[in-house]
Amino acid sequence: MAYLLLALSISSELLGTSMLKASQGFTRLYPSIVTVVAFVCSFYFLSISLKTIPLNTAYAIWSGLGTVITVIISVVIWKEKINTASVVGIAFIVIGVVVLNLLGPGHGSADDAASSKGAIHTVQEQSGLH
Repeated sequence: MAYLLLALSISSELLGTSMLKASQGFTRLYPSIVTVVAFVCSFYFLSISLKTIPLNTAYAIWSGLGTVITVIISVVIWKEKINTASVVGIAFIVIGVVVLNLLGPGHGSADDAASSKGAIHTVQEQSGLH
């Protein structure tokens, strides 16, 4: 369910970004309204998905897919040009998202998780936050 909410967040962000371009600097009323509503929905769905998905994973997916699909939309719909450097940069974003999902939080050993919890507890004790 959390990944469905994240997908809704990404879809809303894509709509908002596309309408941001269509709003022509917030000079056109309806695209401007859609932009604001879409971004509010995007952040709402993202925040709900964060109850389950770790922040770094969710944000990497959200920003990574958002970036890649926004580039595709800009080329296909808005007829914007793309160069080799852009393609390489986007490829690095995709690689980063894949690496984070394969090796990020929740993919370490139980010993790693236990030592992380111990380190957090120690920091909390030292700072008086426990």
